[in-house]
Amino acid sequence: MEDLCLLEGFVLGSLASMSVEQLIDGQMARCIELRHRFHQIPELGYEEHQTAAAIRGELDRLGIGYVAGVEGAPTATIAWIGDTKLPCVALRADMDALPIVEQTGLPYASTHAGKMHACGHDGHMTTLLGTAAVLKQLMGMADGGKLNCCVKLIFQPAEEGGAGAEKLVEAGVLDGRIGPKVSAIFGLHGWPGLKVGTVATKPGPLLAATDTYDITFIGKGCHAAFPHMGRDPIVTAAEAVLNLQNFVSRETDPTEPAVVTVGMFNAGSAENIIPDSANIKGTARTLTPAMRVKIRESIERRCRGIAAANGCELDFKWEEGYPPTINDPAMTQYLADAARAALGKERVFIVPRPAMGGEDFAYYLEKVPGCFFMVGVEPLEAAGYPPLHSDRYNFTDEALAIGMRVFVEAVWGWGRGEG
Repeated sequence: MEDLCLLEGFVLGSLASMSVEQLIDGQMARCIELRHRFHQIPELGYEEHQTAAAIRGELDRLGIGYVAGVEGAPTATIAWIGDTKLPCVALRADMDALPIVEQTGLPYASTHAGKMHACGHDGHMTTLLGTAAVLKQLMGMADGGKLNCCVKLIFQPAEEGGAGAEKLVEAGVLDGRIGPKVSAIFGLHGWPGLKVGTVATKPGPLLAATDTYDITFIGKGCHAAFPHMGRDPIVTAAEAVLNLQNFVSRETDPTEPAVVTVGMFNAGSAENIIPDSANIKGTARTLTPAMRVKIRESIERRCRGIAAANGCELDFKWEEGYPPTINDPAMTQYLADAARAALGKERVFIVPRPAMGGEDFAYYLEKVPGCFFMVGVEPLEAAGYPPLHSDRYNFTDEALAIGMRVFVEAVWGWGRGEG
């Protein structure tokens, strides 16, 4: 793999006869085959049965035991490597795909109609399996030294809106009810805005909370020629759509990010009828618990006021989504140092601002310290790359080695004066 030549020749622990890059290089053909297979069989959240079978088959091949399914998440697969008496470091990969019709034209494109790995979870799973294979090799080498921690491998279903991480936390994947108790956790995500060979993260808030709202303005329908005989919910809802943007421009500190988006507006059945109701749905993104409470209160207050001013009633529904993804500062420093040792300091970036996307990895970080980081997937020669959730997105094969390298470095360094 050409990109492996970009890595510094760093040898882990007491390895003398073979570098970790060579071990990864030896796994790449198998990893690429696995990723392409995963890409062909995308499955939605909690339906990842073929995917889980493929993961478990590879763990069987590697001689790694696992727990097949947990309460509320039968497709989850939890495995661990090393001495369970030692501190446990968890690595997580999400498994599910999206309801998108793939348009990549790849020879290994989705064979499941209307479903696609448009967020790169095929790459995440493969990276974790490749990491497991390399760790097994390192542990089996006579001069390989000793793994100073237990490594828990979490293959998690339903990240795309199903809160699979929350179910795994509730089932005991971190607290010792399923395998050893976890001391720290790391996870990654392929990122189109970064070139292959680079990684990025930041301490503190990295990704946003993902709350949603469903608001119905209830008026009084009438003939469009006689609007004075009714109460128009469309005009009322349209006023609310514009007014909601004032929360960001007038109620928040300009230096604190927040996003209010109306993604759906539904009303009416004919052009000459004012309907009885109009409905808007959307999402609110924030980075702190206090702002999360404030944005909900403001959206409801504004909509109730607008409804009342127009003689309408309001049905307000709010659903809490994922919490903000907040990296532990010490774990972020540790992960960044491990990545610099693995890739070279010029390939590791501490980003200045969070992104307003969301991730259910946040549920793990609420319970144990850890770090979520981004792995570049944009090819070196490309000028731009399809975004996440695009029908043209594809996790780049060359990025597998980068994620594996950082994961291996992070867990092998644990307990060696670095973890």
